[in-house]
Amino acid sequence: MDFGSQSKKQIFSVSQITQYINELLQSAFSSVTIEGEISNWKPSSSGHIYFTLKDSNSQISAVMFKGSTYRLNFKPKDGDKVLCTGSISVYAPRGSYQIIVTSMELAGQGNILQIIEERKKKLALEGLFDESNKKPLPKIIKTLGVVTSPSGAAIKDIINVTKKRNKTVDIIVFPAIVQGAEAEGTIVRMIQIANFYKLCDILIVGRGGGSIEDLLPFSEESVVRAVASSEIPVISAVGHDYDYALCDFAADVRAATPSQAAEFAVSELSDFMQIINDCKNQLALSMNNKIKDIRLMINSFNPQSLETRFRLIEQPLLNRFDKAKENLKNNMIEKIRDYKTRITNCKTVLENASPKVIFSRGYSMVKDEKGNIIRDASQVKINDRLIITPFKGEILADVKETKEK
Repeated sequence: MDFGSQSKKQIFSVSQITQYINELLQSAFSSVTIEGEISNWKPSSSGHIYFTLKDSNSQISAVMFKGSTYRLNFKPKDGDKVLCTGSISVYAPRGSYQIIVTSMELAGQGNILQIIEERKKKLALEGLFDESNKKPLPKIIKTLGVVTSPSGAAIKDIINVTKKRNKTVDIIVFPAIVQGAEAEGTIVRMIQIANFYKLCDILIVGRGGGSIEDLLPFSEESVVRAVASSEIPVISAVGHDYDYALCDFAADVRAATPSQAAEFAVSELSDFMQIINDCKNQLALSMNNKIKDIRLMINSFNPQSLETRFRLIEQPLLNRFDKAKENLKNNMIEKIRDYKTRITNCKTVLENASPKVIFSRGYSMVKDEKGNIIRDASQVKINDRLIITPFKGEILADVKETKEK
């Protein structure tokens, strides 16, 4: 399409000129980031979102198609100052230009989000967010602690929910600054005080909604570490359901809102009363049944039946005793018989080994005059006097001759 030549007049249709302008804009601004304030925010039933970006002097129409809305990490609203990235095109039916937004973030939060993400990775590697470190919430509590601003909407919501669910639960407010430069230190100090003095059973740490800058103290490293090291179970309740802070990951439980945190921490008093009543009724029923059983058992006892019952118990025991006595007696008789047999055998052995028994068979013992027993003919000489002892008496003899075999 040539606009430089004036020699020949060229006429364009509205569609042609619009298409040409659209091509120029798309080629020149295929990817552009615009900073502005949201106005006329209108989500459609199809999932697409239509709105206007404006500053003090100008405005531009904007559309964010359904496929891109899933990337939003916050809930945009009129008045938010945002950075929108996308391409410029012409909306032909109205002949107006617009930005087709593919991503959106709150103005000035890009660096903050990057810092928070890097801090999250660092603390996760240290294990501060591990599920194994999470402590269970006690079912019954006497005191609920809340680290938040004493004048904010969060504490009012928590008090209302708590008193509605269980009026017997006491609430201790640990006053903290929840945004700004001083917030980090006061939040950490309040968590430490609650733990040092063991002032409550569950600790809620949080605040109401706000911008990412407002919620930043709850993502500071010292606050996250204080939450993770708390001996008291901690519920993190920072902002609304679409907000998040790093203490959400370090806490034992994360609640979408302060009201939900109170619901997690405080059980319904009526539920406990119902449980107690059920237990009381069950105990009474069990006791009555036990008493009935005992009465029936007692009624069955009378003097005649008592003796019969005693005999039935006694008789087996007496039988066992008599059997044991008989077994003992038989064992003793058997032992005595064994010992008698052993004694007789020993006596026989000893008697057979006696010299008298041997001498009675015709053997004799020979000694010299000095009493030495003669076992070999070489021990004596001719004319030696020998004393021979047979079975009875003694014989004196002189050696006349010796022979060796």
